[in-house]
Amino acid sequence: MLELTGITWNHSRALPSLVATAQRYEELHPGVRIRWEKRSLHEFGHMPIDELARRFDLIVIDHPWAGCCFARGLVHDLAPLLSAAQRTDLEANSVGPSFESYLYESKLLAIPIDAATPTPSCRPDLLQRHSLKFPETWSELVALADAGHAVMPGFPADLFLNWSMLVAALGGEIAADPERICDPASGRGAMDLLRRLAEKMPAKIHEWNPIAIAEHMTRGDDIALCAFAYSYGNYCRPSFAARPLRYGPLPKLDDGRPLRSIVGGTGIAVSKKCPEVNRALDYALFTGSAAVQAGIYTLAGGQPSRREAWVDPSLGFVTGGFFRDSLADQEHCLVRPRYDGYVPLQEEAGVPLQQYLRGEATADRVWDEINKRYRDSWRSGHP
Repeated sequence: MLELTGITWNHSRALPSLVATAQRYEELHPGVRIRWEKRSLHEFGHMPIDELARRFDLIVIDHPWAGCCFARGLVHDLAPLLSAAQRTDLEANSVGPSFESYLYESKLLAIPIDAATPTPSCRPDLLQRHSLKFPETWSELVALADAGHAVMPGFPADLFLNWSMLVAALGGEIAADPERICDPASGRGAMDLLRRLAEKMPAKIHEWNPIAIAEHMTRGDDIALCAFAYSYGNYCRPSFAARPLRYGPLPKLDDGRPLRSIVGGTGIAVSKKCPEVNRALDYALFTGSAAVQAGIYTLAGGQPSRREAWVDPSLGFVTGGFFRDSLADQEHCLVRPRYDGYVPLQEEAGVPLQQYLRGEATADRVWDEINKRYRDSWRSGHP
């Protein structure tokens, strides 16, 4: 009997769908057992990956870990293990940059299974109750926040990634220069946009990640809209949330420039300690296949990476329209940097941004600190 162990994060979007696919895979392959464990969302995004690679065969991972994992030899490069047909299928049918994001220096970190990106969400009933409309422009979004109807996640990593979205909208590029994180006009302009948006938001946003906001919005009636947070379509399902959310498109800046958020989602990587790489890859491909993604994976609560699932009308009904309402933003989101040393930067550079939003530090100090932490992160991976 071959037993493979895997690690994912602690949410109904993550664990139940993998348990379901593992159960079905075991039924099809009686000599295999796959056991999944879970860790917190924060640990998923920022806990060092080395220990996990030593303990588990299958690692649910997001794409910024690529540089670190390959530099340290923690996972297998899956690219040479795929057939031409398998690779073509994944490239053609993964929503947005889901497949592309795991390709780093011609190596493939993971098989995509889950897709997400920061997207606005609302309580449609509360918008109607207060005679509000879903914001289409930045000014409309700020007005909702000023009136106490809108929030956003204020965890450092979320602030950094949403700041990165605004940098891109202003014409900047994150991590193109090892000496500065982006050009000052875009970077500082994005800081000011984010600070103005948060000006009237409650201080408790800095205690909230995307899951906490979704839980709060679906349990209480005090928040009508989340400006942008990594999407959790579970909260659109009437069977999951008592007061379901609805997602909608990102607003444009007031001059008409569009926002493109920073892709999230996950894939299955195979650690170097795995005793049976081909079997592990076969299970990952099974989980990421069209039939499974549009079937038991999504029905068990997963948020698939396959476009076939996102455009399936029956799944759209099950998920309260989530796929339809967020597909456009998912198709046009941006890939994060993936150099060795990047992942800790998301939280470390988010701390001065959080201080800026709270009025605890000047713009000059925050800009300098972000750049210092960026340079440190770059040099840690380029000794």
